[in-house]
Formats: sequence, C-alpha cells, structure tokens
Amino acid sequence: MAQGDRWDLVFNICEGLHGAGRESQVPSILDVFDIPYTFSDPTVMSVCLQKAITKCVVRDAGVPTPRFVVVESLDNLAFMPSLRFPLFAKPIAEGTGKGVTPASRVDDAEQLKDVCARLLEQFNQPVLVEEFLPGREFTVGIVGTGHAARCLGTLEIVLLAKAEQGVYSYVNKEQCEELVEYRLVSADTDPEVRQAEEISLAAWRALGCRDGGRIDLRCDGEGIPQFIEANPLAGLHPQHSDLPMLATAIGMPYLDLIGQIVASAANRVRTNSQGSLLLAALAAREEQRTSRGAPE
Repeated sequence: MAQGDRWDLVFNICEGLHGAGRESQVPSILDVFDIPYTFSDPTVMSVCLQKAITKCVVRDAGVPTPRFVVVESLDNLAFMPSLRFPLFAKPIAEGTGKGVTPASRVDDAEQLKDVCARLLEQFNQPVLVEEFLPGREFTVGIVGTGHAARCLGTLEIVLLAKAEQGVYSYVNKEQCEELVEYRLVSADTDPEVRQAEEISLAAWRALGCRDGGRIDLRCDGEGIPQFIEANPLAGLHPQHSDLPMLATAIGMPYLDLIGQIVASAANRVRTNSQGSLLLAALAAREEQRTSRGAPE
C-alpha cells in the first residue's frame, strides 16, 4: 500500500496479532489509505473484543444482558456489588471460548477467587464476572448493516453426553464435531428464538456492526434470552465455524453467504466509483450463476 497499490474492496478476516485492539489493526490501516473493506470498523472491533464495554453499550441501548463486574486484581473482589451466585468468569478480551471451562461457573466466593486468580495469571488481562444464566444457549447469524441487517437464522447449542457440561467451553468448541449438536431452531414456532433474534438485531445495530457476524445469547431461569457476546469478525471456516454451519443448515451455499457479506460491504460504498464497480461485478456474477442453473 505504501507503494501505491489499491483495491476496490478488501475481504478482511484478519484478527491481528497483539493487544486489546488487535482486531482493529487491519481496518485501521485500510482506513488510513481509504480502501473499503468488509465487516466492522476499528471502533466496533475494539469495543466488541472488550466484553465489558460491549455489555455497557448494549445495556444502555435497552438490550438485556446479565449483571457483571470487571476484576482487574483479586483486591477488587472485596468491593464487589451484590451479584447473585452462581456466577460465570472468563477473560475479558478473548474469543473461541479461551479460558472457559466447567470451573468458570462458580457457586461461592472461594471458588470465584480461585478462578479469577487463575485467569488473571494465565491471560494477563481483567476477568469479566457476570451472573450465570442456566437456560438455553443460542447463536444468531446476521448479515447486513444498520436497518438493512437481518437474521439468517438461529442455532441452539446443545451439549452432548461426552461434552464438558454446563458451559460452551474451549474444549467443546474445539471438538464441536464430537461434543456439540448445533440444532437449527425457528423463530416462527419458538417464542424464545423469536425474542433471541429480536435482541440480536437490536444489539447488532446498537454496536454498529456491519456486513455479517453473530450474536451469542443465553436464557435466564425464566426463559428470557440475554445478550452474552457480539462477534463482528465471526469465523468463516466452511465446516467448523458457526456462521457457515448456520448457512448450511438453512440451505444457503457457502459462496452465497460470502456473496451477501460482500454485497453488504459494496452497498456501503456505492456512492463512489469503487462501490459502483463492485455492485456491477456482483450483479454480473449473479447473472452468470443463474444462467448456469446454479441452485439458489
């Protein structure tokens, strides 16, 4: 780029290297050179990686999320508000379930101290402690930006008998083929799913997420879904990542999922010449695909 190379659109899947702003590194560089890219901007990427800030944003927008505190050192535990046990503890700025084990669910102050001490030492970052939600767990796939965003569908996370029970842990995620059932559920027939999708869209828009990603939720003891995390840079492995697996479950080919993400990004820059060229290229690709008789 320093030599003058430019592109109409960069498909950004880079998670960066170090620090709490790592997922915003590539978008920031692209912004410097005024190069359009897929997915969210640097601010959104940084906010969503820091889970406590994410929860503050959605909470202030009226989105339900469990009460929480941030533990930066064990001294903080002496001044905790009256959160109700059981609680759930995890690193504040990790993904893919890192740091999440069955021990993340804690039932008393002694367990909480032990878990926080381990996480502080292992990950060298604050710990998010929130009230534990005992109900169903969902991940909602979203494509689009702002008012154009829509839910692709919802998967319920069902832990199999051999899985680590009670939590969607790092081990369960890494060995999901053997330990987890991803069950497609319908908002048309399931009120909890319908509410989960409404909450997900509200959170997506409040955070300013773009083009495609996921919102993770879990239900409380009364079956009310609550926001857990936003994933504005969701994994895209065709067989292993939640968003492509959701697309497959609803009958959407992988290339169509990618095409919708790119189309959303192109639509955001349609007012300039690059956006016009991108939309024309996408239209030509769709016409060519249709003429070959490819499945919708």
